[in-house]
This record gives sequence, structure tokens and C-alpha cells, in this order.
Amino acid sequence: MLDSTTEIELLRTTLGSAGMKADAFDLSLPHWKLKQYKKGEFYNEYKNICKHLGFIISGVFRIYRVNGETGEEKNMLFFTDHQFVASYKSFLTQTSCDYYTEAMADSLILYIHIDHLNELYEQSHQWERFGRMVAEKAFYEVMVNTEGFLFKTPEDRYREMVEKHPNIFNAVPLYHIASYLGIQGPSLSRIRKRMVGK
Repeated sequence: MLDSTTEIELLRTTLGSAGMKADAFDLSLPHWKLKQYKKGEFYNEYKNICKHLGFIISGVFRIYRVNGETGEEKNMLFFTDHQFVASYKSFLTQTSCDYYTEAMADSLILYIHIDHLNELYEQSHQWERFGRMVAEKAFYEVMVNTEGFLFKTPEDRYREMVEKHPNIFNAVPLYHIASYLGIQGPSLSRIRKRMVGK
């Protein structure tokens, strides 16, 4: 059981707003653990299997891939307060991960092991529904990212990022945000100036 009631109540509220009933949520109470991550610490590393689903109480994480030839890092996703974090492809398939998931700031999460989630799926239709929602969310994020690169301007993608992660600029260097948007730093600076002018 958790000592910290504040964090678990935040998670209860978040899942409750998605339709989970209190009695179903209570089934999970023995399984959540609280963990602090220092800036630069990995939630999951390349070639590891992601075995935990995290709920971010506070902080920022990024998923990125490293080009084996150039060593260049490409940011793929960011996760901020009150979002779930996992290396989703690895987590959902329980295969080794192609990416790194790293804390971009000192962060606090609640996390649950995949084995305990699977037990909850068997015990409760509400948890089974939650598992489906996690998979659907992962698919949605990947599709939005792909469509963004194909059909949207960097300015549109920047605007969407600000809406989704309003406090990210306080924690993440601009070059990481430029990498996520698929542009160079000077282009990001121009976009930011234009947005301030609007």
C-alpha cells in the first residue's frame, strides 16, 4: 500500500473522470508505487523491455531515438503532469525497446508493473477497458505525430504542443523542442516570435 494519499487520490480522480468506479480503482491500490526521478534519469532504456506504466504526478519525460550512425537524437514524444508514460510499443508487446525514455526534469510518478495490470484486467472489466484505452492512446499519439509531419506546418505543430504541454518550456531546452517539431533552432525562434506577435 502507498503511504502517500495525495498522489493516489490524484490518480483516482484522473481515472474516475475517465469512467472508472471507486471499487474497481481500489483493486489496484496494493500495486502502485511512488518513485522520484532525477533530471537525466531513464524511465526505460534502449533494448530494455518496458515493464511499467507510469502516471506523472509532476515532471517531464521524453521518448527519443538515437541515430546509430550520426549519434543524433530525435525526440518523438513528451509526457507531462497527469499523463501516463511508457515506452508504449515495448510495453504493449513486451518486446525490447527501440527508444530511450528520460526524465527532462526532476519528476515524481506512480507506477504499476505489467503483471499487476494483467491481473487487474482479469479481475475487472473496468480495468480491461483501461488497458484498451492505454493501447488506443498510444496508437492515437503515433498517428497524430505522423499526420503532423505529413500535413501540418511546424507552426501548427508548435501550437498543438503548447496546448498539450503548456509548461514544457520551463523544463525542456528549446533544441529538444525543435527536434520534436522536426525543425532547426532558428526556425523555432522565428515561430515563437510570430506567436508572441499574434
